[in-house]
Amino acid sequence: MKKLLLLSAVALLCGSAQAKTDGQIYEPVNGIKIANQWVLDRQHKTNFTSMEACNARARTAVMTEDIIYVARSEAKSIVNGNDTISASVIYRFKTEDGTPLPELDVTLDGSPYGAFLGVNQIGVDNFGHLWVMPYTSEAEASTSVPLYALDKETGALTLIARLPKGDVIQRTDYYDVLGDITREEAECNVMSAAANSAIVYRWHADQGDEFEGGFEGDTYLEILDFYPETVTQWALGPTVKMCYDPEAESPYAGELFYVDGFNSAPILYDVTGTMYDNFEDVDPDLLPWEIGANGCAEFTLEGRNFFVYAMAQYSGLDEKTNNYRACQINICELGEGMEIAGMSQYWMVPYDGLGDTSDGGNRVHCINTLYSQENGKDVVTLFTFKSYNGMAVYKIGTDVTGPDPDPEVYGDVDGNGIVDTADLAIVIDAILGLSDNTAADVDGNGIIDTTDMALVIDIILGL
Repeated sequence: MKKLLLLSAVALLCGSAQAKTDGQIYEPVNGIKIANQWVLDRQHKTNFTSMEACNARARTAVMTEDIIYVARSEAKSIVNGNDTISASVIYRFKTEDGTPLPELDVTLDGSPYGAFLGVNQIGVDNFGHLWVMPYTSEAEASTSVPLYALDKETGALTLIARLPKGDVIQRTDYYDVLGDITREEAECNVMSAAANSAIVYRWHADQGDEFEGGFEGDTYLEILDFYPETVTQWALGPTVKMCYDPEAESPYAGELFYVDGFNSAPILYDVTGTMYDNFEDVDPDLLPWEIGANGCAEFTLEGRNFFVYAMAQYSGLDEKTNNYRACQINICELGEGMEIAGMSQYWMVPYDGLGDTSDGGNRVHCINTLYSQENGKDVVTLFTFKSYNGMAVYKIGTDVTGPDPDPEVYGDVDGNGIVDTADLAIVIDAILGLSDNTAADVDGNGIIDTTDMALVIDIILGL
């Protein structure tokens, strides 16, 4: 009984995450390296599963230079007058090492924001403004989609625009934004691929102007070309990703965009609906093991163009090792002319996945990148997030490094890389004579006693 009470008391005090690395050393490819900075997930035995961010309603996340934001709808019940609101919350973590930061309570017009799946998508525009958008249904009442700016310090929402769906009202889950949502410094384009349809929505605003339909004034476009040809519409939870072209006259025009439709690998289209590229002629080893996870991104480094996409959702068979893995992304260099068909694999990360637990069918895999310089060399920081399974940050460059992939952690009695109440339980068992585990001798003096127990408690509490 004393042991249970002590463990319970310590557990209440220990709410912080303990990120670690994915334990892998990835081989350089064409002189470019990748190094995991940290991972917080199910697979690598961090305490992600005990966190509020590990929830099926925490569907999307985004990385900025300093902070990672995880958006969770219906996170807490708040009494507001005579109403009880299931309010949204934004969880925050340091980009550098995954350390949790104080959460943000999301508000709108001074009141808790409790729309159903109200922060289904969170993102950041090209000028650092955070934005959120909700799920909308195909019901006649859902004739528009609100685009909100999110205050990074307070969690307050500001309505940027209500984007009309037009004559065709379809369900929208996930979105993409390119440019500046304030339209003060650049144009802005917003897109969504509608669920269970072949409809793509698009809204455009010139710098300083209001939003209008992004397809020559129309708000939607019906896609007619698919791969494979047996697909005639997307399934649930499709994602869209517009292509940023820094060399173009209008880099935020987004005239090329990928749709990852749950029942197909990513397909590249232009704003006329013409299919530009697909996975038809890709190396079979690079085909997604499961097409049920949606998400992709592009980046450029050392004059090479890269494409990143979801490789598997909850399980996928690696025929080379006969192991099942899940929640991974593939990082490939595109072929000549930036063609998918000629791309070659660099790495799949994490090598052993983030986890293999169903999030209830959210289908989205969030991927985003940031550019920086370290020691005068270009570096890409890559963030991967799969709801209910975990997240990780990697650095990519010619001279990047990460923490020791297998550090010896002081007080890690069970050897899983973190110090938590499981380690404390082993020490207590040894003190009570229920175990003869010599690793419980934390201070290494040859005696397992309350001093060892106190050391583990201090480590857990960060003292």
